[in-house]
Amino acid sequence: MSQVNRIKGGLVDRSKSLDFTFNGKSMTGYAGDTLASALLANGQVLVGRSFKYHRPRGILTAGSEEPNALVQLRSGAAQEPNTRATMTELFDGLTATSQNHRGSLEFDLMAVTDLASPFLAAGFYYKTFMWPAAFWEKVYEPIIRASAGLGRLSMQDDPDTYDKGFLHCDLLVIGAGPSGLAAALAGARSGARVILADEDFAPGGRLNSETLEVDGMAGADWAAQAVAELAAMDNVRLMTRTSVYGAYDHGVYGALERCTDHLPGSGGKPRQVLWRIYSKRAVLAAGATERPIAFGNNDRPGIMMASAVRTYVNRFGVAPGKRVAVLTNNDDGWRTAQDLAAKGVEIAAIIDTRDRPAVCDVKGARHVRGAGVVDTAGRLALKRITLTDGQMIDVDCLAVSGGWNPTVHLTCHQRGRPVWNEDLSAFVPGKDLPQGMVVAGAANGNLTLAAALDEGRKAANAQIKDLGFTVSRKAAPKAEDEAYEGAPKWHIPSGKKRAWVDFQNDVTVKDVKLSHQEGFRSVEHLKRYTTTGMATDQGKTSNIPALAIMAECTGKTIPETGTTIFRPPYTPIPIGALAGRARGTDFRPYRLTPSHEWAKAHGATFVEVGNWLRAQWFVKGNEKGWRDSVDREVLNTRQSVGICDVTTLGKIDIQGKDAAEFLNKVYANGFAKLAVGRVRYGIMLREDGICYDDGTTARMGENHFVMTTTTANAVLVFRRMEFVRQCLFPDMDVHLISTTDAWAQFAVAGPNARKLLEKIVDADSQDMSNEGFPFMACGEVTVCGGTPARLFRISFSGELAYEVAVPARYGNSMMEALMKAGEEFGACPYGTEALGVMRIEKGHAAGNELDGRTTAHMLGMGRMVSSKKDCIGWTLSQRPEMMREDAEKLVGFRPVDRSQKLIAGSHFINKGDEATMANDQGWMTSVAWSPSLDHSVGLGFIKSGDTRMGEIVRAVSPVHDTEMEVEIVSAHFIDPEGERLRA
Repeated sequence: MSQVNRIKGGLVDRSKSLDFTFNGKSMTGYAGDTLASALLANGQVLVGRSFKYHRPRGILTAGSEEPNALVQLRSGAAQEPNTRATMTELFDGLTATSQNHRGSLEFDLMAVTDLASPFLAAGFYYKTFMWPAAFWEKVYEPIIRASAGLGRLSMQDDPDTYDKGFLHCDLLVIGAGPSGLAAALAGARSGARVILADEDFAPGGRLNSETLEVDGMAGADWAAQAVAELAAMDNVRLMTRTSVYGAYDHGVYGALERCTDHLPGSGGKPRQVLWRIYSKRAVLAAGATERPIAFGNNDRPGIMMASAVRTYVNRFGVAPGKRVAVLTNNDDGWRTAQDLAAKGVEIAAIIDTRDRPAVCDVKGARHVRGAGVVDTAGRLALKRITLTDGQMIDVDCLAVSGGWNPTVHLTCHQRGRPVWNEDLSAFVPGKDLPQGMVVAGAANGNLTLAAALDEGRKAANAQIKDLGFTVSRKAAPKAEDEAYEGAPKWHIPSGKKRAWVDFQNDVTVKDVKLSHQEGFRSVEHLKRYTTTGMATDQGKTSNIPALAIMAECTGKTIPETGTTIFRPPYTPIPIGALAGRARGTDFRPYRLTPSHEWAKAHGATFVEVGNWLRAQWFVKGNEKGWRDSVDREVLNTRQSVGICDVTTLGKIDIQGKDAAEFLNKVYANGFAKLAVGRVRYGIMLREDGICYDDGTTARMGENHFVMTTTTANAVLVFRRMEFVRQCLFPDMDVHLISTTDAWAQFAVAGPNARKLLEKIVDADSQDMSNEGFPFMACGEVTVCGGTPARLFRISFSGELAYEVAVPARYGNSMMEALMKAGEEFGACPYGTEALGVMRIEKGHAAGNELDGRTTAHMLGMGRMVSSKKDCIGWTLSQRPEMMREDAEKLVGFRPVDRSQKLIAGSHFINKGDEATMANDQGWMTSVAWSPSLDHSVGLGFIKSGDTRMGEIVRAVSPVHDTEMEVEIVSAHFIDPEGERLRA
């Protein structure tokens, strides 16, 4: 009973009634309705407010080009703003609310801005908010931010799930209108793999909205028959509710499939899937978009596109008004009047801007030749129109047809430019199409039915023939070409009445003329100055009228004036769909160390290190904060023994008779003479001589090396080495493989490290004495009674230390075995924070120091850059500027007042100098609290640092507004002679 505007006919299922609410008001629709058609059926004409002036807005179109009917769906965490009612499939229990208003929809308090419109013309932002300058941050910006936007997010976690997928096909058909269906049938009948994607839930496109016939049957029936044939084929994938939003390189297309948006609940399935479609060929059959005509107050609710009115009448069985007028500049508008009259809707007048006889007979309709509409009346809904001759006609709906624009958007996504077609008064696809794409039907400028069907079939046949398939000989469907002729009419002069070009952003004809007057005449400048086309519809209904008005102002033709080209996405894509499953803990891929489960069970706090989750520290007993845990781990390691999982270090296996010479090219220092069973620290340079990465490489055999890299650069170093191997030295006999995931590796450090490992390493596999296995030794061993392992005597902590590696599958068990063997020594696990403290105490460079701007000379490693051999980066590393005596050098720092904490990033300024960049001496790279020394310590670079030991300078941090005096000292705070690690 509530569906006051429901009329007979249509494709909706009247046996399935659906209840929904709009702004809390209960309404009813049918299965097959959109929210827009159901609102119109219930007499709800007012659906929203415009962005800038908060003017009343009604439904303008019936498709994805809709600029007005943006609503908020659902409630709570599932709330979704800025949803087009024209694309929202009705379901039982749907809740929708209007948006962008203060107070009720009917009495929006923000509508007061419309009264101030004379002061808020295009560009007023740039002119008004520049003065006084002090107002911007405290006055202007807060007000703008509070007013900006349309709908509102719930600010809660989205409860829905999203997914991503990949599809492959021989032929992708974009659009399931007449040309798209004809193309899909031709491709499928040839045996090619076909994907047919359409943004609607009912394939058929305009066939579902027309009264035209195909093969002697109603167009909608033919479309349903074609879809049924395609659905029965194994080589066809039908993708309804799917928007192809982007055309990318090599025949790749982006598509968004709305899987459960039309259901009351997702049932555990993804709400939407973002597809990457790999196609060998594509047919774009996206149809065309009807454009409006600008005239005085042409934005009132009840003023709609003529094709949309026809859609609501024929497809949904809804009359958008009781008494309708039609304003048209082409023959197609007359068909809307015909269809309305056939359904019993009163036609008050057909106003044709052309001074021509009636195109067809519409019973009871008055034909007004060579006229236009100059004004309308009705605050919240249309009540009256005023014609150019002064006539006033009472109507509650005005159907406007200003001609059609082919949907060329996807043809522009790779910088292709559309070309102007004078006969259509529209842009059509140019020649620079994305690879493998052809355009058919209305999207190519063929706006009539028979022409669209024929071109769709021919386009598909040409594409699949090019792929080697045998073309089907089945005849093309039969249809007639409807009459189509028009004369462009972009706007009707309406005196001082505002004529709207962009309905969502409140851009008027006057705004476009003002843009020209103030010199913003380029189409790109016009867009940004007026904001036309910068809304959710991306100018689908407003761009061409705006360009045409600018062309009139400049005295140029439209093609001379130019056009913007379109970028992905074609329609808005939810951020959730772009993210897919990458949210929460799955925001990005993460990797777990082999001892992760052990660490989790023993109180570890984890930190992201690249893609890895590493133990940062281990909480024990009543420790109140992370510092308590870290200090304990450092002291325990230095006094007895600690164990750390260092699996994340990059591991690269290098083999071949030229392996040693290869390493000589990669490393700055020499490796050719490294003895078997020994390890050497190495440093790599970029081509420009800057330090790239450091690490150790062990010679396991004559032609076998094992390299370790920093965790952060593991992938980059391997990629770089592959480039060197394949491109720079392709003749070398050397082979590389990343074994980072293959080996679990543990550092065992501290005075009791040897005693602990003697209980782990099988005695018959390795002499663990200092003489039998000295500092920087390596070897293949067995552990725990025969398990193969590798042992390296290297130290990052400065203590007696080893690293033991076992196959990754034994990692968790190895950690348990090490901890059990270390019980008598009070062994403790330590995390990355303690590891960092100990490396700073020892003066070891790490990522903070190897930040892409430091040289070996600055690190105090200049002598490691061998002059006896060539290596990558050697030549440029020898530039005088890279070898300056007064260059910043890596040294240590400690606060003069030991109670103060150093701050990383501080800049060093000489005492008495002003804290300016001109007096900058260097910067602090790494800081830590040293529990061994009971004060803060730091590493950093300062000019001629190696000659300034004991000097006092100021460490200044403008960011933290701090300043303190620090003493320049050796970077080796602990055991500077290295006696511990050689013990």
